[in-house]
Amino acid sequence: MSLLKLIGVLLDYPREELWQHGEELLDASDDPALSPARRKQLRAFVQQLLDSDPLDAQSAWLATFDRGRAMSLLLFEHIHGESRDRGQAMVDLIEAYRRNGFELDARELPDYLPLLLEYLSHRPQAEAKDYLHHVGHIAGMLAARAAERELPHAVLLEILVEAGEGKVNLELLRQRASEEVRDDTVEAMDRLWEDEAVRFGSEAPSQDCKPPHRSPARAAQQEAQP
Repeated sequence: MSLLKLIGVLLDYPREELWQHGEELLDASDDPALSPARRKQLRAFVQQLLDSDPLDAQSAWLATFDRGRAMSLLLFEHIHGESRDRGQAMVDLIEAYRRNGFELDARELPDYLPLLLEYLSHRPQAEAKDYLHHVGHIAGMLAARAAERELPHAVLLEILVEAGEGKVNLELLRQRASEEVRDDTVEAMDRLWEDEAVRFGSEAPSQDCKPPHRSPARAAQQEAQP
């Protein structure tokens, strides 16, 4: 399992089958591309996750990434918000996936970070690094917010920033994160529901509101047809 694939799996909603692949995850965390300190941090994250109860891990994930927008793993939400540009950006990304033989399930949004990382894990290293460089400011802000909230996922996002080799000042971003008003409190969520416009069409959320169906054991890439 490549490093980007591993980070994507660890950022994704922790489904129960993840615990069946514990040894594979631990082995992948010992990636020689990382510094010894990072390998130790990554392995500690994996071990802590494997030692946790799946229901507790799932509850913690929802509280982290599915409450408020500041920690959203939908990249275009941080770039375009709810503007029309977001829809076109998604169309363009889907086309890029398809050109390279990568098909999405109907429930998946193309800008979901774990999905993007799975895709990039199958692309040439230079291309993957370039894409991570372009989204480095988003990964950096997510890393800063995670660190400010004392979330263990901070190390995963910091590794992505480093993989993109971008000039991201994490200390400056952490200072900015410390000054932000939290959007994951009960009061903030109540205000969001009051202000949220009803959306129809292709961008409307699914009715059951479940996270996308992902599996750590499944590679979503389909081989390109000759």
